[in-house]
Amino acid sequence: MLRGWRNSEKVNKFMEYREYITPEMQLNWFNSINNPDNYYYIIIYQGEKIGLINEKGFDSMGSKTTESGLFLADDKYRGTHVPVFASLVLLEMSYFFLGGGDSYIRILKDNKASIVYNKQLGYELEPGQEQVDNQLYKLTRERFINKTYKIRKAALKVSGGSPLYSVVWEPEDYLTGMAQESEALFAAGEIRFDDRWENGCHIYSYAVDVENPPCRNVNPEEWTPRKYYKS
Repeated sequence: MLRGWRNSEKVNKFMEYREYITPEMQLNWFNSINNPDNYYYIIIYQGEKIGLINEKGFDSMGSKTTESGLFLADDKYRGTHVPVFASLVLLEMSYFFLGGGDSYIRILKDNKASIVYNKQLGYELEPGQEQVDNQLYKLTRERFINKTYKIRKAALKVSGGSPLYSVVWEPEDYLTGMAQESEALFAAGEIRFDDRWENGCHIYSYAVDVENPPCRNVNPEEWTPRKYYKS
C-alpha cells in the first residue's frame, strides 16, 4: 500500500527522490527503519488509511534531534484540517512524551502550500537555504508550543473530543524493542499513564491539560532508543 502511494505521481511530485521504488527497495528501506530510532505512522481518518507521517533519526545525533515528513495519498485531504491534526499528534508525541528536541523538515521551494502550512506550526527556514531546491526548516519545542496554542485548542473543539492522548503498542513492537523502550521512557517520567491490554495490544492513555502541557526533559545519555536497540 505504502509503496503504491509513494510511486504515484500525485505523491512523488512533492519528493526530491522520484525514481520508481521496487519491492526489493521497499523491503530494504523498511528493514532500515524498523527500529526505535525511527517512528513511522499511517494516518487514519474516519477509518480510512490516507497517508504517512514520520520522525526519523530520533536519537542518531545523541540530542533527540529528528527529521520529520508527511505525505497524503489522496488530494482531497490537502488543504484540510487532517494533515494539521496529524502533525499535531506527531509533534505532541515527540515533545510531550518522548523528550524530543529540535525537529527538521525539508520542503521543495516551489511547494508553496506546504511552506505556508509548516510555518503555521512554527517551522522556520534555516540560514543559507534561500536558493536551495529542497529547503531545510527547523522547529524548536518552545516555538511549537507558542505557535500552535490556538490551533491545538481549535483542534479539540473541531474533533469534539477530550484532550486524551493514546499510544498503542502492537505485538510486533515488542519484537523490535520499540515498545519496551518507550514504556521505559514513560515509567521514568513524572507523567502517570492509564494502561490496558486489548486484542493483544498495550494501550497507554493520558489526559493532557492544553493550557499547561507536560514536556518531557529526557537526558539523552540516560535514555536513548538507539542505545536500547543496540543492546
